[in-house]
Amino acid sequence: QVQLVESGGGLVQAGGSLRLSCAASGRTLSNYAMGWFRQAPGKEREFVARIDWAAGNTYYTDYADSVKGRFTISRDNAKNTVYLQMDSLKPDDTAVYYCAAGRLLRRGYSYDYWGQGTQVTVSS
Repeated sequence: QVQLVESGGGLVQAGGSLRLSCAASGRTLSNYAMGWFRQAPGKEREFVARIDWAAGNTYYTDYADSVKGRFTISRDNAKNTVYLQMDSLKPDDTAVYYCAAGRLLRRGYSYDYWGQGTQVTVSS
């Protein structure tokens, strides 16, 4: 069992920055791949970023094309927390942001645990 709690959302002007946090309890997040997703009103939930272990005890990261170069996902295993640094925010980034914990399966990543979400609003 893993519990995830997001924080750090808020209101920011276009071009500004926010740093989202996702604190995990239960199993340590090092056992899981961690992902960030978002959902805007009237739109489907979309993938934003993912971080997982790779060879050499390094992190593998992946990003949606819409956020590449602007968002950075990271994790602090000592704090059992994953972060999403969001820079150069655009109004289109406005959404509820969710973190999730999952595993890499043969067909792809499967996320079994989800946080409650945190609202990010970017004004023009």
